[in-house]
Amino acid sequence: MSASSKPRRGLLLGLGNVLCEDDGLGVLALERLRVGYHWPEEMRLVDGGTLGMALLSTLEEAEEVWILDAVRVDAPPGSLVRLDGDEVEPALRERLSPHQIGVADLLDALHWRDRWPASLRVIGLVPQSLGLHVGLSEPIAAGLGVLEEVAVAEVRRAGHAVRPRRHDAARDRLGDDACLSRALGV
Repeated sequence: MSASSKPRRGLLLGLGNVLCEDDGLGVLALERLRVGYHWPEEMRLVDGGTLGMALLSTLEEAEEVWILDAVRVDAPPGSLVRLDGDEVEPALRERLSPHQIGVADLLDALHWRDRWPASLRVIGLVPQSLGLHVGLSEPIAAGLGVLEEVAVAEVRRAGHAVRPRRHDAARDRLGDDACLSRALGV
């Protein structure tokens, strides 16, 4: 990117339901990233929870989108999943978690309105359990750091200046329980 070019508007979108165990990993990862890094002004970090179509205007404004989410594929729980371009829609339609029906409708609306982002990626982990439970299973909790590293690396590769906070001090002070509390709004 040249010094005179302006970075594209980016969106890091955490999806999921924190009340359904591993389904909430996207929201929790987003909160950890928000606390652990300094983000440039052209990047929005949005907790999309299970909002579905309510996110339409947010996605329409973005030129680059990274979705953090639990993704069901034939792999062991905690495995990293990265989907890009044409892989995104079929995976979200075929391997539905409870909130992804709304995400599929959201992607359809982007097509209908001819507002598809220049790039759309999903970065996630294979869930172990989507049952009613607050907190993550062990394989997901163990894989969350890798998901975060991959997300930051991809955003940087796209030309956005993401900087860690000093020795992750903010996240160390906050801890995962506090990230969960913030994601729950309590």
